[in-house]
Amino acid sequence: MKIIIINGPNLNLLGIREPEIYGVENFEVFFDHLRVLFPNVTLHYFQSNHEGAIIDKLHETGFSYDGIILNAGAYTHTSIAISDAISAIESPVIEVHISNVYAREAYRHHSMLSAKCEGVIAGLGLRGYELAVQYFL
Repeated sequence: MKIIIINGPNLNLLGIREPEIYGVENFEVFFDHLRVLFPNVTLHYFQSNHEGAIIDKLHETGFSYDGIILNAGAYTHTSIAISDAISAIESPVIEVHISNVYAREAYRHHSMLSAKCEGVIAGLGLRGYELAVQYFL
């Protein structure tokens, strides 16, 4: 099984960005933990602050991976282009959010991506990524 995690803008700052919302753990350290938890899964990780790079990665992996875990960050609420990219690929996508977006600002309550995704996990911290891998298994 081959799964990729794609993280969007500002998620490269996990561990130092707003720790009261996103926690204090660096994502690369957490990703190593996922690899230990799921030794029989080939896990890949990609992060970009650029919408086009995220779309390119969806196109690149969306026909050959068994699953895509996508935290598009703020693009979740604005990107028709990422939504269209999800529609265009064959690999199933799970949308993940570290924080409970529904307990935050009103503009975060709407996702442009959810309708195109297999499911959504929000508000469970980094554990949401672990649950998404379990779903694909």
